[in-house]
Amino acid sequence: MNIKSDSRKVRPGDIFVALRGIDGDGHNYIEKAIENGASLIVAEEGSYSVETKIVDDTREYLNQYLIDNYNHIIDDMTLIGITGTNGKTTSSYLIYEALNMLGYKCAYIGTVGFFLEKKVNDLPNTCPDICEMYDMIIKAYENGFKYIVLEASSQGIAYGRIKTLKFDYAIFTNLTRDHLDYHKTMENYCKAKQQLFHQLKENGLGIINIDDNYSSYFKIGNYITYGFNESDYQITQYNMTDKESKFTINNEFSIKCNLIGKYNIYNSLVAYIILDKIGVSYESIKKVFLNLNPPSGRMDIVKYNNNTIIIDYAHTPDAMENIFNTIKDIKYNHLYVVFGCTGDRDRKKRPIMTSLALKTSDFVYITSDDLHNEDFNQIIDDMLENNVYNNYVIIKDRYKAVEEAINKLGSNDILLLLGKGHEEYIIVGNDKIPYNDRKAVNSIIKSKESVTI
Repeated sequence: MNIKSDSRKVRPGDIFVALRGIDGDGHNYIEKAIENGASLIVAEEGSYSVETKIVDDTREYLNQYLIDNYNHIIDDMTLIGITGTNGKTTSSYLIYEALNMLGYKCAYIGTVGFFLEKKVNDLPNTCPDICEMYDMIIKAYENGFKYIVLEASSQGIAYGRIKTLKFDYAIFTNLTRDHLDYHKTMENYCKAKQQLFHQLKENGLGIINIDDNYSSYFKIGNYITYGFNESDYQITQYNMTDKESKFTINNEFSIKCNLIGKYNIYNSLVAYIILDKIGVSYESIKKVFLNLNPPSGRMDIVKYNNNTIIIDYAHTPDAMENIFNTIKDIKYNHLYVVFGCTGDRDRKKRPIMTSLALKTSDFVYITSDDLHNEDFNQIIDDMLENNVYNNYVIIKDRYKAVEEAINKLGSNDILLLLGKGHEEYIIVGNDKIPYNDRKAVNSIIKSKESVTI
């Protein structure tokens, strides 16, 4: 695609559109775009050394350009958009996996990256820049992919990163406290996500979790419901072990899968509904579910001696509670937790998450998550506000915190590493420091195994 809004991605002959945003102004990067070979500048003001088009609103210009030049591709594809606080990544990835296993070429765009047959690259945000989004969709289309499943984050929607896209399916998973540093209120947060359902194609279908308190906001146009309460796709029976889940839909269709936790039954049901709606037979769905696995960093299990280490992206009170509720069904001796809270984000959820971890586990290693531009000590003060528990230690270095926690493991214990999941770095200021929980665990275990007595 030859139109860009990121000057760093401009190539010779490209059009550069200078967008004004919350955190920056593309007009400040016009000279960089020209240096990189832009042949046309679209701006709201100024005069430049290459051909320039001055418009009233560059964002509206870009949106119309994308619609005029590329929406015939969108019309020829099946777009599946998923929004919600939790479950977006797992639900999306399960759909991506299942469709490809069944021979439907499906691409995935979201938190864990851009995938075609396999992972193409990581992404800076769950919802990338709109031009980058179109680049990926076009690449998928040109390679024969007719399905795309993408995560629609509230901020991505608010920033207009999917504004010109039209969806065949819009899915709402749930809404719990998150991103209130940006949205300020739960209603604002909800309405941002609601926008996805206003972008359904004429014959598009909304798919709504009826069990969620905010479900009524998403009953727009043509929709169906799912959940444990009475709904179009109702879970009427389920049971779990520490290795798998089984659930029955509408007292008729039984599914077994390799994911555990009640919240993963919701995620699996979303995938089931999509497969059912596009015409996959029940027998085929049943078979493919036996081979589905969650994405990296979602209930990622490492066995160490006879202990279990679980790595998960959970970074909200609700997501943490889901994890704790899941492991209640597993027999263990002690539960240890390593987690921190993100800097420059909603401060009010910090003590909620800390209290939840402390009251649920035997011992907690409070450590760093992405600090961004906030002081670590300020984050800790917020986390421990009104704290009444003493079963914790503070270790700023996350690797050392994980190492201490692993050293604490005895026999048949569980260690939860929460918040980072699949991520490959810790953000401190403008620096991205290489770090991954799974790699840290593997390194620590390997070093312990290499020690001879």
